[in-house]
Amino acid sequence: MAKRIVAVLADLIFAVRITDAGKRAGVEIVVVKTLEAAIEHLPGAALLILDLDFAPPEWIPRLKRDGSPIVGYVSHVQTDVIKRAREAGCDTILARSAFVQKLGEIIAG
Repeated sequence: MAKRIVAVLADLIFAVRITDAGKRAGVEIVVVKTLEAAIEHLPGAALLILDLDFAPPEWIPRLKRDGSPIVGYVSHVQTDVIKRAREAGCDTILARSAFVQKLGEIIAG
């Protein structure tokens, strides 16, 4: 079975970028837009990617129940969101630019 990553985001450009990186790495990427869809697809996922500008940090405790590591990305100026995500249990938080630079290695994991 191929490795699967769940990505919670609404930005179509980022969705294409992430799914293309997944294809190159042979990783299935499931892009969802709701907490419920993320919870539904999480069992067995190797990783959860969260756009913290879209998915609020308050979702993180419910998403952590599955045990999949969570990588969140957000604009570096959103210091309050970064703090709240860290407190909620997000495993890794990256500035959007750093996330783009490291996307291939994040997907390959």
